[in-house]
Amino acid sequence: MSAVVTALIAEDEAPQRAALLDMLAEAWPELEVVGACEDGPSALLVAAEQRPQVAFLDIRMPGVGGLDVARAVVAGGGLVVFTTAYDEYAIRAFEAGATDYLLKPVQAARLQQTVDRLRIRLQQPRPVAPAPAIDELEAQLRPRGERLIRWISASAGDSVRMIGIDEVVYFQAQDKYVRVVTAADEAVIRMPLKELLAGLDPDLFWQVHRSVVVRVSAIERLRKDDLGRPGLRLKSRPETLPVSAAFVHRFRGM
Repeated sequence: MSAVVTALIAEDEAPQRAALLDMLAEAWPELEVVGACEDGPSALLVAAEQRPQVAFLDIRMPGVGGLDVARAVVAGGGLVVFTTAYDEYAIRAFEAGATDYLLKPVQAARLQQTVDRLRIRLQQPRPVAPAPAIDELEAQLRPRGERLIRWISASAGDSVRMIGIDEVVYFQAQDKYVRVVTAADEAVIRMPLKELLAGLDPDLFWQVHRSVVVRVSAIERLRKDDLGRPGLRLKSRPETLPVSAAFVHRFRGM
């Protein structure tokens, strides 16, 4: 009897997540899925608690991206397969040390090749953790030049404001909108936070919560409240922004 292999699946699109689970059940019967997650923070939790042997990770997910989850999986001794809809990302992921990559929508024949490759790799000595390669991949995927957002066209009451990206203190997802908050006021846009993140310079803006992206230079300090929950005090705004556990690592050493 083949040994059970534990797996983490992270894919934010429910139909594609379900399809991948069905195909894996067919291609790899002895696979035990210990987590099928719809976002990065949930996947990070499963990676830490379950230490899966293999992980199928969407590179772009809400909250925490697949690259951050990959670091946790590799640190726990697991192997990573990235899933992506973009050829460019897939090739770079493979070059960065991923065991394999799958283009979406995933095809059964291609998945079988990946499963065969993983089975072989699981029998070999565990490779050295490729964290530096993942860091390099993350740097390559950052938006640059013309792909960066420079202006935000946002609604404020019955008018539309043009807000320079340099004015923005933070973005906060709220219901169907995202608040665009400056030092003096705020407006709203309908662009999803996930899509917005793809156009922001990650050296200037950090996601600190599933619903919050903040300008790094606008942060005054990180403080914990009486219940031990971390929050951000800002230099130019009175409110405190929440910080979720998945993002606290950004502030280590500050």
